[in-house]
Amino acid sequence: MTLTPSGIKGIRFPIQASLQTKLLLTFLILLVIVLGCFLAYVNWVVIKPLKVDNENKMLVTVSTASNQLDEYMKSQIQLSHRILSNQQIFNILANAQPWHTAEGLRQSRALKDMMFEAIGPTMNIRDMIIFDLEGQSIASFIGHDDSPAQLDSRMKALLDDGQTGGLGYIVAPHPSSGMSFTRVISNQNGHIFGYLSIMLDPSYLRMPAEDIAVGDLYIVNAANQVVVSSTPVTANNDMPELRAGEQPDGLYTNDSGDYIAYHQSTVTGWTTYLLTPRQAVIGPVNSVKYLSILLITSLMVFSFIYIYFSSRSFLLPIRKLRGQISRIQYSNLNVRVDSKAHNDELVALGDSFQELLVRLQQSIEREKLALHEEVKARGSALQAQIAPHFIHNSLYLISIASQEGKNEAVSAMCKHLSDSLRYIVSSPYQHVSLAEELEHTRNYLSLVQQNYEDDLEWTIDADESAEFIQLPRLVIQPFVENCIEHGFVDTDPPWRIAIRVKLYNGIWAIEISDNGDGIDEARLGEIMANITGSEDRDHELHIHASGLGNMGVVNTVNRLKLMYKNRLFFNLYNNAGEERGVTVQIIGSLTRDFY
Repeated sequence: MTLTPSGIKGIRFPIQASLQTKLLLTFLILLVIVLGCFLAYVNWVVIKPLKVDNENKMLVTVSTASNQLDEYMKSQIQLSHRILSNQQIFNILANAQPWHTAEGLRQSRALKDMMFEAIGPTMNIRDMIIFDLEGQSIASFIGHDDSPAQLDSRMKALLDDGQTGGLGYIVAPHPSSGMSFTRVISNQNGHIFGYLSIMLDPSYLRMPAEDIAVGDLYIVNAANQVVVSSTPVTANNDMPELRAGEQPDGLYTNDSGDYIAYHQSTVTGWTTYLLTPRQAVIGPVNSVKYLSILLITSLMVFSFIYIYFSSRSFLLPIRKLRGQISRIQYSNLNVRVDSKAHNDELVALGDSFQELLVRLQQSIEREKLALHEEVKARGSALQAQIAPHFIHNSLYLISIASQEGKNEAVSAMCKHLSDSLRYIVSSPYQHVSLAEELEHTRNYLSLVQQNYEDDLEWTIDADESAEFIQLPRLVIQPFVENCIEHGFVDTDPPWRIAIRVKLYNGIWAIEISDNGDGIDEARLGEIMANITGSEDRDHELHIHASGLGNMGVVNTVNRLKLMYKNRLFFNLYNNAGEERGVTVQIIGSLTRDFY
């Protein structure tokens, strides 16, 4: 990095800046960018959503308070409907008698019974009063001392003229008994028989205001009269300026900066206001803002100090590391003199490290080649232990057939032996396909069948997928040979050997089964332990006693594991069913071999 700003006179920066200067400038620019992005993130993702969330909470709170009061008023509407749905009330009011007469007392008692049936066991009102056409009280459910005995004349006039704002009822404060819910008692034809007034319970009206934790709640009617407030409103206590917008609900700020959320009810026509001080809304937002600024400032100061001292301490280890890398040699570890001069330590370190990578790559290639040759030699040694055993058995069978005068059989057996020997000695360290291995197994079984004739039955079930499966040479024949030599000792013929090959989703499986004597479970466990225990010493050439699990079978499994490593599964188990015998199971993967 060259710092020579031509526009600033009198300030000259060195052409070759030191590593420490470059680190400071690079990380400082990066730090400013990151912190700027962090500030923008806090502003757009934290501060603004927090402010919007506080405003939404205010709208939800005022809407909830209004709806809570609406539910209470809806219950009064339903209560009045239950009263008016009783046809008996029209008959009583049409023939109303003075209350102090016997008939008047009976009518009053009947009206109280109707009110009792309509109210039910749960009572959420203070009282219920029925007035006649003159506005005189003729029946009261509770009969409190302050319950009105006469309907307010102004309210009566409004009800008679139908001036209820489309609601069908009027909710207004009463001088002596608080708020009242009043409507006319009329039939379907609109004929008025009297008036029904429900004295509302003040505790239910105050419930929305009791849940307000921050701010003041006011509920006003269409005449701008306070119905409910969270703080007492008296003549000496000036009401705050409250105004509703064109929308039924909204949010605005007054001249003092306080937030006012409002919601107008469609049930009562009342408007609910929630006045929240500005500090309660903006306070959490400002706290987050100031905390973010403090955090960012502290982080910048700390990061700059940390980068400065880290860059100073970073230079010395880099110089030492560059010197050590320059001296590394794969063959003799001789010290190589670094004659190159660098002003930038990182460039010198990069060159030295690149040279080290080249030398390491050469060393890895030599190690891989040596390992490959070692594995091929181990495979050839294991295969060489199996081939003499096979040749000895084949020649022994040919000699028996010759003594018996079976010239054609001897000729056929020699041909099969010749093909097998050609297969064995041709590049023993190279892998072959499973199809070639099965062809060699057919030759072997043909040799053996000349001796056993019809007593031996064998089948090989494989399709063209065998061409794609790679195996070491001589991995099928040793298992087949063990079936013949040791599996049928105490079993009456016919003796059966079945070889099955399956391929599914890149996983191949070979199963070799016979109908022989089977294996004792203790002996089976010993054989598997012998195979498992030989994994760590498969390069050693041991001579085992003959029998299943001998060196031929163990070497075969080891050769497979040399090729497939942890991608091979070997199992040996007794068959279930009427025919006993043993099944050898080999499962492997078609993924690329590695060694």
